[in-house]
Amino acid sequence: MKHILTVDFEEWFCVSNFEKAIGRESWASLESRIEAQTRALLDLFDRRQTHATFFILGWVGERHPALLKEIALRGHELASHGYAHDLVHRLTPEAFREDLERGLRAVEEATGQRCAGYRAPSFSLRRSDTWAWETLAAAGIRYDSSVFPVIHDRYGEPEAPRAPFTVSVGDRAIREFPLSTVRVGGRHLPVAGGGYLRLYPLGVTRWAIRRLEAEGLSAIVYLHPWEVDPEQPIPPAHWLRVWRHRVGMKTLINKLDSLLTTFSFVPFREIL
Repeated sequence: MKHILTVDFEEWFCVSNFEKAIGRESWASLESRIEAQTRALLDLFDRRQTHATFFILGWVGERHPALLKEIALRGHELASHGYAHDLVHRLTPEAFREDLERGLRAVEEATGQRCAGYRAPSFSLRRSDTWAWETLAAAGIRYDSSVFPVIHDRYGEPEAPRAPFTVSVGDRAIREFPLSTVRVGGRHLPVAGGGYLRLYPLGVTRWAIRRLEAEGLSAIVYLHPWEVDPEQPIPPAHWLRVWRHRVGMKTLINKLDSLLTTFSFVPFREIL
C-alpha cells in the first residue's frame, strides 16, 4: 500500500509555536539552517529511493531558490505552504489571496512550476472557511492537506472526516487529504507526523500505520527540516513550547529511515 511522505519547508524560527517569542520582524536577522537540514532529508530519501511532497513556505523559498531547484531536480514534488506562515483564519479574504499568490509565485519563479497542492500553516484551514476554498480553487489548487480531525490548542476539527474527501467549489473540486489519525477509545489519536512522530516510540507509529492500512487509508507522514537538527538555537520561549519543539529530535532521522524501509511512500502527485 502506498503512503504519502510530506515535508513542510520552513525555518526553525517560522513556527507558530514560537510566534510570541520570535517576532516576524526579526526573521531576516536570524540564522538560516534550512539548507543543511533539507539536504540531510534529501540524502536519506535518495538512499531509500523515495520521493516526497515539499510544501514550500514562500518567504523561505524566496531566499533559497537554488535549494528549491535542487529539490525539484532530485525528483520531489513542490506544493505551497503559503508565504508568511500566517494562520488562515486570522486573515481577511484579500490578505489570504495575496499570501497564497506570493507563496505560489516564489515557487514558480525559482523552478518554473505552478503548485497543484496546498497545506495551510499549522493546519489552520477549516472546512467552514468557504472563502478560502474558493481562493484556492481560483488559484488552480487541486488538492489540500490541512484538515486535522483532532482536538488541539492551535488547530483541529475533531468532527472532520478521517478519510480523503472532496470539497466542491462552484464548478471545481479540491481533494482534501486529512492528516492521519487512528481511533482509540472513541477519540481520534494523531499519528505519523511532526511532534507526534518525534514523541511516540517507533513501534507505536508502525502500529498506527498498520491500523490505517487495515482501514484502506494511506498514512500521511509530515515533518519539517528543523526537526532533524537538534543543534539549532533555542529561543527564549516558555519551557513547554521549547519542549514541544525539541522533543525527540535526536532520534527522528533514524525513525524516519526505519519507516522508509518498512513502508512504501510516494508524493501526493502519485496518489492523485
